[in-house]
Amino acid sequence: MRILITGGAGFIGSALVERILDERVHEVLNLDALTYAANRDVARWDRLGYRFIKTDICDPGGVQEAISGFAPEAIVHLAAESHVDRSIDGPRAFLETNVMGTLNMLQRALDWWRQLEHDRKENFRFIHVSTDEVYGDLEPDGAPFTETHPYAPSNPYSASKAASDHLARAWHRTYGLPVIVANCSNTYGPRQFPEKLIPLMILNALQGRALPVYGDGMQVRDWLHVEDNAEALHAILTRGKVGNTYNVGGGGERANIETIRMICAILEEERPIKPGGVTRYVDLVTHVRDRPGHDRRYAINGDKIAGELGWRPSRSFEEGLRATVRWYIQNLDWCERMRTHDA
Repeated sequence: MRILITGGAGFIGSALVERILDERVHEVLNLDALTYAANRDVARWDRLGYRFIKTDICDPGGVQEAISGFAPEAIVHLAAESHVDRSIDGPRAFLETNVMGTLNMLQRALDWWRQLEHDRKENFRFIHVSTDEVYGDLEPDGAPFTETHPYAPSNPYSASKAASDHLARAWHRTYGLPVIVANCSNTYGPRQFPEKLIPLMILNALQGRALPVYGDGMQVRDWLHVEDNAEALHAILTRGKVGNTYNVGGGGERANIETIRMICAILEEERPIKPGGVTRYVDLVTHVRDRPGHDRRYAINGDKIAGELGWRPSRSFEEGLRATVRWYIQNLDWCERMRTHDA
């Protein structure tokens, strides 16, 4: 297949690009604006079947030119603004990228799909990648999110993603565009931008800096390794049913404070020589004022994707977290380049 991926220089997008290219039978066009969180190394990859174009998904002409020139048989739309704290400080960018950018991608994809003929039209897919955060809060004893759980976003980021989900489904229902939606849980692993929770805690600890914990730290998240996420998206792309939604979870529910303590315990083993003045990494934990609209719990029911597509996460959270901590310890230069936007 010829697969166009938006946001392919991002954390999840680059993992999916690698997963597809490893099969050595597909062509991939990576469409990415290379914003602050992008891994610019991905733009320079020299791999068989891989192309990169720097384009903003909000640019109708740029997207149309890329689609026409590449002639994709599938589009996987991952490009998005995704950091909740940034969305609280500046929501406009999230609405522009996540809502208007998705609108542009859907419209350009629709224009392309309409002029396809016969089998090419029948086999075309538009995979819209979203988040479990669109569902909002779960009670501590509440049943995990299913694909029919009502939307109740709590912050500008999740609200913008909820809007984009509704657009994707509307373009399927109204125009017939063959859309599939994936709602993925909190993803972690190597090469994640350092402002996210897990890499931030690892890197701050290694520098002897405070480990800021919002509120009581009892916010529960369902953690999914990035390579498992890429495998799930590959399954949805190749075997998913048009018009369906698939929730993708890692089965790794942990309170944030527990996750941070796990990181500290792993660091005690992997990097026992600490920065000056630090006796125990866990002593760096500092509780700070909770952020507005902070959801208390997310959890995914993965029965549908397991039953229909045969996908289940292959890594336990303990295994994946230890490997992730090791990766960041061994790649501090990469982290510094990402922080200074030189990667």
